[in-house]
Amino acid sequence: MFERLFGQTLVFTFEGLLIASLIVNIPFAVQPIQRAFEAVGPELREAAASCGLSRWRTLWRIELPLAWPGILTGTVLTFAHTLGEFGVVLMVGGSIPGETRTIAIAIYDRVQAFDEAAAGQMAAVLLLVSLATIAASYMLTQRIGRRYG
Repeated sequence: MFERLFGQTLVFTFEGLLIASLIVNIPFAVQPIQRAFEAVGPELREAAASCGLSRWRTLWRIELPLAWPGILTGTVLTFAHTLGEFGVVLMVGGSIPGETRTIAIAIYDRVQAFDEAAAGQMAAVLLLVSLATIAASYMLTQRIGRRYG
């Protein structure tokens, strides 16, 4: 269907890799976002309705600002998991340098070449980026929580 609409395939392309990674990693975003919206009490929606706000305005003006920490957490978890994704990247994207090659594939290639030192360095960089991303998410969530909480 994608090929018919856009004239190119998704296999071994950045676009295909992006779509496949998004589909595979959606579960990492859904649960935190769902929990964030569940935490918004129904009494807030009822109060907004009694003040004349439409459902869309209630969503944009009340629910999204209150659910923002959960949305941010889900986004960051998805991003951090996508960085280390291996299976879908290899199957859909392959290992085309400059196009679909990721750090997870580069680590795999280094291990296959018996270059454990380079693989270890890349794994450490991947770990540090993931930890920094999660720490930044935690700090932003705390700041947003204090502002709206």
